[in-house]
Amino acid sequence: MKDKITLGSGHLYYKEFTGTIPENETIETDENRLGYISGGATLEYKPTFYEAKDDLGIVVKTILTEEEAILKSGIMTFNGKTLAVLCETGRVSEDTSKHIRTVKIGGTGNANGKSYVIHFVHKDPVDGDIRVTIVGKNQAGFSLAFAKDKETVIDAEFKALPQDSEGTLIKYQEFDSTITD
Repeated sequence: MKDKITLGSGHLYYKEFTGTIPENETIETDENRLGYISGGATLEYKPTFYEAKDDLGIVVKTILTEEEAILKSGIMTFNGKTLAVLCETGRVSEDTSKHIRTVKIGGTGNANGKSYVIHFVHKDPVDGDIRVTIVGKNQAGFSLAFAKDKETVIDAEFKALPQDSEGTLIKYQEFDSTITD
């Protein structure tokens, strides 16, 4: 096995989830870019276990009871359409004659129930690319800070939902030249 050192950030893509994960080539387009990111991306996986044991600690049984996966990233380039992806109650309208996009956010009755394929790609020409794909939605809300000396970055946290009949939360793909027939 080759030792790899992973350096750098990557690209973040999205597509509405319709029941299947698209091929990498299909989702990795400028049209599907959620935005250029700042601060990188972080994938968190958290298992929860239940442990049953006798009072003396002689007999122990541990089982996995829950799993949680969250993909976090700071989105530096965005527009109103991005906000609608980050907010389940976001509604976008566009006035083409005035060139104005309006996003209305709020009202639980406006929740659209949409989930998205969130696809992060770390390009590495030396050691090979890494791809992380989840299906989920931003459940952390967002804040927009407008400061005189700093770019506005939206911190998104996409909580993973099962993406297939096996309950898969994370699809991690890496290129490894040592894999052969």
